Amino acid sequence: MMFLEDDDLFGGSPEKKYFDTIFNANQNLVEYQLLKNLERIAVLEHLLEEKMGEDVDLDKVVREFAINNPEIVSHRVFDLQVTGMGDIISQNE
Repeated sequence: MMFLEDDDLFGGSPEKKYFDTIFNANQNLVEYQLLKNLERIAVLEHLLEEKMGEDVDLDKVVREFAINNPEIVSHRVFDLQVTGMGDIISQNE
């Protein structure tokens, strides 16, 4: 069975569903999730700086990796969207 883009339950891209979840879930839960994501980014940046040196341009490293590895980045973004939705939805009940 094929589902339409407008189907509320099954339709839409993971990105659309992710943003639907963020915009419609309990604001406190969404803020918690976003702060958790920022904390994770801060830790990963710190670890990367330790590994590569503090003088490295992290934005450049990230951009180059994204350009050279679009499939890896796309897959990881998808995983993070699904995980983020799941975390918010499971706590929103």
